[in-house]
Amino acid sequence: MRVSAGLVGGVAILLGCSGGAYAADDPLAPTGRWTAVTTGQAAKPPMGWNSWNAFHTDVTEAKVLDSAKAIVDSGLAAKGYRYINIDDGWWLKRRTSDGRMVVRTSIFPSAAVGGAEQTSFKPFTDRIHAMGLKAGIYSDIGANNCSQAFAPNAPNLPEGTVAEREVGLYGHTDQDIKLYFGDWAFDYIKVDACGIRAFGPDNERVKAGQYRALAPLIDIKEIRRTDIPAVRALYQQVADALRRTNPDGDYIFSICAWGSADVRAWAKDVGNLSRTSDDITPSWTRMLANFDSANRALYAHPGSWNDPDMLFVGHGDFDEHHLTEAKSHFALWAMLSAPLLIGYDLRNAPQPLMDILGNSDLIAVDQDPAGNQAVLAYDTDDVQILVKTLSNGHKAVAIFNRGLAPTDVTLTAGHLKFAATAPVTLKDLWTGATLPAFSGETKLHLDPRQTLVFDAAGARALPNGLYLAEMPGRVNPAVDGVVIPQPDPTIHRMITPWGGTTDDGEPPAYTGWGGAQADATPYRQTLRVDGKTYGTGLGVLANSRLEVRADRQFRRFTAEVGVDDSTFDADDAVTFSVYGDGKLLTTSKPTRFGQTAQTLSANISGVKTVELVARGASAKNKAPTVVTWGNAALLTD
Repeated sequence: MRVSAGLVGGVAILLGCSGGAYAADDPLAPTGRWTAVTTGQAAKPPMGWNSWNAFHTDVTEAKVLDSAKAIVDSGLAAKGYRYINIDDGWWLKRRTSDGRMVVRTSIFPSAAVGGAEQTSFKPFTDRIHAMGLKAGIYSDIGANNCSQAFAPNAPNLPEGTVAEREVGLYGHTDQDIKLYFGDWAFDYIKVDACGIRAFGPDNERVKAGQYRALAPLIDIKEIRRTDIPAVRALYQQVADALRRTNPDGDYIFSICAWGSADVRAWAKDVGNLSRTSDDITPSWTRMLANFDSANRALYAHPGSWNDPDMLFVGHGDFDEHHLTEAKSHFALWAMLSAPLLIGYDLRNAPQPLMDILGNSDLIAVDQDPAGNQAVLAYDTDDVQILVKTLSNGHKAVAIFNRGLAPTDVTLTAGHLKFAATAPVTLKDLWTGATLPAFSGETKLHLDPRQTLVFDAAGARALPNGLYLAEMPGRVNPAVDGVVIPQPDPTIHRMITPWGGTTDDGEPPAYTGWGGAQADATPYRQTLRVDGKTYGTGLGVLANSRLEVRADRQFRRFTAEVGVDDSTFDADDAVTFSVYGDGKLLTTSKPTRFGQTAQTLSANISGVKTVELVARGASAKNKAPTVVTWGNAALLTD
């Protein structure tokens, strides 16, 4: 029996009741429901335009409206680019009499609706909405913002007294969110975190009395000096305020904490988007860093997406003279199910760049309703192969040449989880051409920095269901077993434009090392239990709980489970349990390193939420215990 296309897609809010005798504060206790975010308007990654990469703080109402008009007139709006987002630079000050934000009317003249301090963005958002578009605004989770911290000579910085220049949300969250979404009718907010990072008592401008000190909650270079619960609590306040102000759920909440504060683990439970790295720049090597940081497919789902930052198509290494690089940048973001937010002055955009941004086939890959971020099927420093399961049963596959030399790559049916003996057809999503069908494998040539992207059709290797690694959008690492968050050393490091070579370089900062992975261990090694290798499965640490949306579409769950050969803790005993809507369905015997994997099979007919729990002897192991759910699958028979 072949799995239907409908099994791959769909979004559901899952409700249920927990079961079993567990302490109320036991994070591994089954909940019987999907706990990642489903509120807001992010069933698909948002698309649109943001002012920052084009204009920085030198933004004006005319520039934004002209860009919105270009989005509509070019046909990009009809292809899904809907959000027109103002970034830093819009504010004048915070009114001290009542704490209300004041818009800089010299650059947004329509905001002048009364006296000198009577301003409103409502006329502006009305114009955006009249164009059939949505409007976005920018703030900071601290008292001050990023340009105040890192660009003291930028135009349009907040003015006035120390208190008046405190334009961030800190201490004003409910007031500001009500203003932005209630009175001003915005639809999207990006919330930066410079205000809780850069204004400590040792800051020179703080010592000079220009800003009030706010003890840093984030240390970008050292996660153990970061107050993770406090950072999460501040962002949760914003999420709560958004839900109260928008009972219809018409909003998007973008968390911009640059992959710090262990945001990888909790942002999917709080906001709709989560930045996974520091700012992108228009350079190839910085694009690599941002791309690498977002390769966490199990942490992206309909409703909550990884955000490697805005598109830089049109600038620097991605301008009209570097179309190969621009195509790669756009294609990789589409494979990541990343937000597609244009950061370019579209008023005089060359047509080849507009063709890239408007490629309907690549947009469809990004916007596919199944919500599966691509999984790495082959991973080296030179070439990567990414595969994304689509809602129609096809696969999108990207072959990415990261380097400066041409290369030949062999693509196999196995990479696609297709049967090796059946024909596979590839449609080139850049040219529209269909390549001759192949069986088993085919060879492809890539130029330097080129990314080939195909729609692939073939017979599934698993004809009666889906491997969990094929559908990361259905899997939520509710608890991923990480006790001590660590920087990820696998992310590309570059000479930073903000530091040059005057410091000690860029140490790993994104705290994603050890998180759950599809088709790999948490540390990017091959899944292997007692010498047996698994080509597919989920890798995670012990003391973890994975939620899986079955949506009553499958009859059976199967997996081969055990302690992975790469584990750090070779003594821990781990028990694997499978729950359906909160009820225990099956469990393994305790197993240790070096023991053969055990087969688990459970009847999940009528089950909405499957939960996979791997419980070790201790939740505070001195060394992590790596476990494998080998060949984990949902079957239809």
